[in-house]
Amino acid sequence: MAQNSELSNAFAFKLNEPIVLDAVLDEPIWQDAEGWNGEFMQYFPFDTSQAVVQTRVKVAFDDNNLYLAAVMMNRGERDYVSTSLRRDYRGEQNDGVTFVFDTFNDKTNAFQFGVNPYGVQREGLLANGGVRGSDLSLAWDNKWYAKAAILEDRWVVEAIIPLSTLRFKDGGQNWNVNFYRIDSDTGERSTWSPIPRNLSIISLAFSRKLIFEEPIKKTSSNISIIPYIAGSTSQNSIEGTSENFKPAFGADAKIGIGPALNLDLTVNPDFSQVEVDEQVTNLDRFEIFFPERRQFFLENADLFASFGHPLARPFFSRRIGVARDESTGQNVQNPILYGARLSGKVTDDWRVGLMNMQTANDEEAGIVGNNYSVVAVQRKVFARSNIGFIFVDRETLAPEESGSLFDPDESNRLLGLEYNLASGNGKWTGKAFYHRTFEPDAGESPRTFNAFVIYDDLNWRWSASYLDVGEGYNPEVGFVPRTNYKRLNPDIGYSFFPKSKLINRHGPTAEFELFFNEELGTTDRDLNIGYEVRFQSLARLSFSKNFGYIYLFRDFDPTRTGGEPLPEGSDYYNNRWEVSFQSDPRKAFNLELNSEWGEYFTGRITSIRSQLGWRIGYTANISMNFSYNRIRLPEPQNDADLFLVGPRIDLTFTKSLFWTTFIQYNNQIDNININTRLQWRFAPVSDFFLVYTDNYFPDTFNSKQRSLVVKLNYWLNL
Repeated sequence: MAQNSELSNAFAFKLNEPIVLDAVLDEPIWQDAEGWNGEFMQYFPFDTSQAVVQTRVKVAFDDNNLYLAAVMMNRGERDYVSTSLRRDYRGEQNDGVTFVFDTFNDKTNAFQFGVNPYGVQREGLLANGGVRGSDLSLAWDNKWYAKAAILEDRWVVEAIIPLSTLRFKDGGQNWNVNFYRIDSDTGERSTWSPIPRNLSIISLAFSRKLIFEEPIKKTSSNISIIPYIAGSTSQNSIEGTSENFKPAFGADAKIGIGPALNLDLTVNPDFSQVEVDEQVTNLDRFEIFFPERRQFFLENADLFASFGHPLARPFFSRRIGVARDESTGQNVQNPILYGARLSGKVTDDWRVGLMNMQTANDEEAGIVGNNYSVVAVQRKVFARSNIGFIFVDRETLAPEESGSLFDPDESNRLLGLEYNLASGNGKWTGKAFYHRTFEPDAGESPRTFNAFVIYDDLNWRWSASYLDVGEGYNPEVGFVPRTNYKRLNPDIGYSFFPKSKLINRHGPTAEFELFFNEELGTTDRDLNIGYEVRFQSLARLSFSKNFGYIYLFRDFDPTRTGGEPLPEGSDYYNNRWEVSFQSDPRKAFNLELNSEWGEYFTGRITSIRSQLGWRIGYTANISMNFSYNRIRLPEPQNDADLFLVGPRIDLTFTKSLFWTTFIQYNNQIDNININTRLQWRFAPVSDFFLVYTDNYFPDTFNSKQRSLVVKLNYWLNL
């Protein structure tokens, strides 16, 4: 029987015998009409009515597993959209049903499991209350099982999630839960517990209770060992060096400490199977942020990585064991000898994260080994807010002749305290923090402070932020592209929701950004005034006018091609227009296009960035990333035509065999990169990889450096 009250809870039934996983709902628990959770509400295109195509979900459990059944009704026979058969599909174009479990009832962190009509699975971790799409990480992997079946007027899912996969309070009898569905036929998105359409569909503020028939306990062991064997060979034609085929061995381990804490261990980890970063044309004066992709760092990653501000992160895990070769845009590994991470819940209100990593000396690359330690603690306060503390320590290994382990003149430490605001109704979010770095030769003002608040309701969205980064602030294990400035950043937007079959919402936006310091006054100023239209088809169109000012506090080449730089102390007023369009992502052909034109320092710029995609069923995705910047500057500066072209072919032959080829041509760094990766998932979360990477000079097509890697890893539950 479907739930009739909007505030009713879900119920999990205790089973005496496990179900058979076959997507045939013939077990007595599924045949019983009682206990189904239905009456899904629309989230998109509207949020005031029941879903056009209804969904119902039922939950059961035993001592070892959580069992799920879901029935997704249709208006008749139809085709389904799946971008591929690869695990961890993402995007609103996919048909799918998703189950969200907040196992500690904090409405801040949760586990997410999804299945599409072809039985493709995805699992992810939700952080920060699911305020924005980036709060969902699908890079986390773990073992669970699902089957799906397509029937005449519906499709059906059956899933088994081992309790050892989850972290939860031992002996608890309820979790927060929600379920949502994306339907490509109607374009509808619907949720079991209603969520206002101005907020993210992954918001945890509106979840309801899942009540277990009896207290739930973790009775099975929770130890996973993931050994690997790998081998690689490489050749560097620039330096005239080569490396013969070299085997490598190592292992990761995941150990449950009670039901809520997880201990990750690694010895001699190898991350060579991780995809290369997508290159970008860098016309900015500062370093560009690239996200973490390595599995070891991902569980409870928000506990370490969400501290700070996007422009002032106290901890960035890619500083550990990764350097970047700017001539090729590729990562260079500094070997990690070992590492350990303990993270998770201590009580309902306390979360803790402890990490220690040791990297090796690499004399050929001129890299000295370092030891990294991180302590992160969060204490929940009020409805969904928390107070956080972070300590980061980098110690450099001392020369052998010194007689000590670490060099006292090379340490770098950070202490930070934060308050994170998240209101119970999801309308208010914000943060205030103070961080300080400590090192032997600390500069003046080695601290940073930030306070911001965001308000979001159906029509209005506004925010205000103040960031102060001191000149001596130097978190060497963090991400801080610039220092010695203060930043003001208010913005405001309004959304109209017309009664229209074409347009879902539209409205104006305005954002102001000001950088200044005491010595120079204003160094950067931007005012963006724009208008955005979102269509019922999921397409988007926006345009804006930017009024900018920039002061150069050091010499700068606007093309970053080695031309005559503009002089330190000069300043420029630049106005530009920008238009962006994204087509309906459910279509086999889709397009994302961004164009910008106007003044650029002493000259003019025209930029075009696009991504063209072609989906062939669920077996092939062919895309083309294209970026062109036409820069015209008066002498003695250089003109430039900067191209970045990146075709990509992603083939999913089955749900366990994938082949991806990625080509990038970047004339700004004079490089062609080819990366091709074959992946065979021969068992759950167990893979064989074959990865070939090559970098060429575009004019002669002579090789710069190339490598071949093979790797086999196996996930073993003890």
